[in-house]
Parts: sequence; C-alpha cells; structure tokens
Amino acid sequence: MTPAETLVAAAPPPANPVTLEATYDPAPSRWLWLVKWLLALPHYLVLAALFVAFVVVTVIAWFAILITARYPRALFDFNVGVLRWSWRVSYYAYGTLGTDRYPPFSLAVVPDYPAHLDVAYPERLSRGLIFVKGWLLILPQWLLVSLLVGGSTSTGGVAALLTLYAGVALLFTGIYPRGMYDLNLGAHRWAARVVAYGALMTDVYPPFRLDQGEREPQ
Repeated sequence: MTPAETLVAAAPPPANPVTLEATYDPAPSRWLWLVKWLLALPHYLVLAALFVAFVVVTVIAWFAILITARYPRALFDFNVGVLRWSWRVSYYAYGTLGTDRYPPFSLAVVPDYPAHLDVAYPERLSRGLIFVKGWLLILPQWLLVSLLVGGSTSTGGVAALLTLYAGVALLFTGIYPRGMYDLNLGAHRWAARVVAYGALMTDVYPPFRLDQGEREPQ
C-alpha cells in the first residue's frame, strides 16, 4: 500500500452531506394552524407536479451516473430545490407547524426563511451502487422513515402526532413545546437523509440516528 493509499484508508468517512435545519419559534399563532391546510394548498398542487419531475430527473440521473459516474449538476440542483421547497412547506404546515411565515414559491435558497435544506454536490458517485441503493440498501431506512414521517409525504407517522399535539398545545397555551419540536426536527432530518440517498444524490449511507434539535450535529 502506497503512502497515499494509507492516508485514504485512514481518513474518516465523510460527514453526512444532507443538511436540514430550522429556527425555533416558541410562540407561533394559536389558531393559524387550523387553516394552514387551505393556505398551503397552492404549494401542495405545485409540489405534486414537481415530485413527478423529481422522479423523471432521478431516472435520467441514474443513466448519467452509470455512464459518467457524475450526477449532472443542473439536474442535481433541481432535485435539491424540490426537496428544499417541500421542507419549507412541511415546516410551515402539518409536517411541523414550526413557523407562521408563508413559504416562498421557489427552488432556490432563501437565507432569511426559518427552514433550510441543502445537499452537498458529489463530484463522483459509484456506478455500482446505483443498482442497489435505491431499493435494497435503503429498504430498512424506508421502513423507519415510514414510521417517523409517513414515508415520502412528510406529514404522517410520529411527526404527524407530534405536530397534532403541538397544535393543541398552541391552541390552549400559546407555546410550542420544545421537546416535541426537537423530536419532530430529528424525524424530518432522518427522512431527508434517506430521500437524498435513495434518489442517488449521495453515496453516504444515512446513519441510523435521530439527531434532534434545530441544528445539524457538529
């Protein structure tokens, strides 16, 4: 083994490239959450179309990775934008109820919005992994994510119960319980890592770990 190979072998595995964070608001509106299903409806309609495009882009990226070992940057940025948009809507509406600020209709980064999602662009991806990571390797993670957030919808599972309890707490106390908030963020963070891996956007396998709270662990 050459010195360079020794250094590579000794190097720690890369940190997870998926970043999901948010800013805690302890006292959103007591009642606005009751009508967010209506307010967020235009976003749901747009996201339905965007996720169809997300699947098509992922299929195209599969062939691109097979041939070039690279995820075309424009396609990658589009799919990250769809996940980013979806997270903002989920954070505003019934995935979290974390903010009363209406989400923007945008795939781009919005620095001053209280919910953020990003995926680091991989310079190269494994050709071999694309045959197994989207269904076989990710299967145990999908099962857990289905329990945590209801699968790819991000509005079910444990997160939905936490959101319901938080809404009731807001209605009667005006306070979003911090413990519920931190656990909810952890569930969505795990789900985002799994979706990005299953969509071929990274070769870093999601950890079986519930990282709670507003910020990614350092």
